[in-house]
This record gives sequence, structure tokens and C-alpha cells, in this order.
Amino acid sequence: MSKQEFHKSSYSSSGSNCVEVSEGANTLVRDSQNPGTGTLAFSAQEWAHLVRSVSVPR
Repeated sequence: MSKQEFHKSSYSSSGSNCVEVSEGANTLVRDSQNPGTGTLAFSAQEWAHLVRSVSVPR
């Protein structure tokens, strides 16, 4: 199994509460301040839906 590469959003600043993301067969999301506590896994369809739903201006 290869090591997952995680990255933070360019919108994140140091010291902020944010998540890190790793794209692959599934998109993995983890807490940037506590990376060892686990990840959430999203299928491509689930991730696309999540991104669309939070990107819509309100």
C-alpha cells in the first residue's frame, strides 16, 4: 500500500482549523491538527456533491 499524500487548501493559513485532503480512488479527509485520529473517505460522486453543495453562494 502506498503512502497517501495529503495537502491543505491554499485558503488555509497556519494555526487555522482546517482539514487536509488526499485525492485518489477515494478522496480522504483528515483533521490537519490531529492527522493520526483517522480519515473520512468519500467516493468521487460523494466528494463532487459535497464540493458543489458548499460552493453554492447563499
